[in-house]
Amino acid sequence: MASSTIVKIFEITRIKPSPESPTSANEFSLQLTCFDTFWFKFPPVERLFFYQLNNSTPAYFNSVILPKLKQSLSLTLLHYLPLAGNLKWPSNAPKPIISYTPNDGVSLKVAESNADFNRLSSNGIYEAVELHPLIPQLITSDDSASIIAVQITLFPDKGFCIGITAHHTVLDGKTTTMFMKSWAYLCKQGNIENSPLPPELTPFFDRGIIKDPTGLDLDMLYLNQWLTNNGSVSDTTGNKSLKVSPHKGEAPNLVRATLTITPEDFKKMREGVLSKSSDSSKQLHLSTFAVTLAYVTTCIVKARGGEGDRTVCFGFTADCRPRLDPLVPENYFGNCNTALLNLSKARDFMDFENGFAFAAEKVSNMVKGLTEKGVFEGAKDKLTPLFDGGKEPAGSLQLITVAGSPRFDVYESDFGWGRPWKVEVVSIDKNEAISMAESIDGSRGIEVGLALKKHEMERFFSMFLKDV
Repeated sequence: MASSTIVKIFEITRIKPSPESPTSANEFSLQLTCFDTFWFKFPPVERLFFYQLNNSTPAYFNSVILPKLKQSLSLTLLHYLPLAGNLKWPSNAPKPIISYTPNDGVSLKVAESNADFNRLSSNGIYEAVELHPLIPQLITSDDSASIIAVQITLFPDKGFCIGITAHHTVLDGKTTTMFMKSWAYLCKQGNIENSPLPPELTPFFDRGIIKDPTGLDLDMLYLNQWLTNNGSVSDTTGNKSLKVSPHKGEAPNLVRATLTITPEDFKKMREGVLSKSSDSSKQLHLSTFAVTLAYVTTCIVKARGGEGDRTVCFGFTADCRPRLDPLVPENYFGNCNTALLNLSKARDFMDFENGFAFAAEKVSNMVKGLTEKGVFEGAKDKLTPLFDGGKEPAGSLQLITVAGSPRFDVYESDFGWGRPWKVEVVSIDKNEAISMAESIDGSRGIEVGLALKKHEMERFFSMFLKDV
């Protein structure tokens, strides 16, 4: 189903790091670590930040909002030079590098949309493809790939949204969010030349802090695993292509919705899990994140229904910054996370009495295993379930992963016109993921984004929180 959202593109330009600073005249490069090459052929992550502004007439947008956003983006890139550059793969290099050279810049599209701003920025159900025209595309070729792309779209008299697409080989969600907060900070501060960023937003680039204690050279191991599996894009340069893998999802058939789980809901959920557990399992890890993932996964599996024999692969990524030795700063630039996955049968989740408790125990075991065994446990075979899953017959595998985190504080990205009205991870409609963020009302709840087939979404909401 094609999108009914009509978007007119008024400008396509390139925003370069501010030429007023000598920093922009310096070349800059970064090596990829094992945490980067792990994500080598993953499709990019797409986010939308909606801002409500009732006086956002085209005249005001073009004379005030857009110039401020452009100028602050240029100033922010001085602090984040790699984002203005590209992922490159020199012919004589064993792996790609992140490279910035003077005159590099970020692709920016400026657009206007006739879509219903209030509906697209609401929690209600609407077709997933309606968000696609608001998202920019990365520019990629065999030997070069842009790292981010940005689109600013005006909804006349309603507000605007900022769409950002990020190359997963270079950025994890934490770094992307840090960049957005930095851009917002400099814009709100008035776009002062040579303005410093707060320490927590100043990126830390030293790759020497990332140590691989396995002796396996994981950076090359993961890269070679991608190149020898079907993640490789056919090209004229052997396997060494930087073209982004296309999303293989079924967004045209999906609808989106957002739900919020409150602190009171969490209390009831924990009580429900513990009431189903034996005495020996009372030490379950039941954080709000773990409970949310377990409960939402259970509902999604039940909503699909069907045969209980299909495999459910569900999991999440865990931030490794506080888990490595030496500790990695919170403001480290790049990927620094690990994927945790579990394979189970659908029937275990569909058990009416014990499905949620089963899922909660599996999530708890994943978290506790990471704490007890460390980040690099089983590192050699981390990608195997993903490659094997891609070879499964259609319908025999259900994949449920998490994009985003309640710890990112995405609703703190205030450019000077107020906090975001809504933040969406658009790309969940292409890879069977859910999104998580902190609830916008500051209540310590969790906001969950869904993209499901319409009948599955209806089933999901028919059971959501009914058994809590």
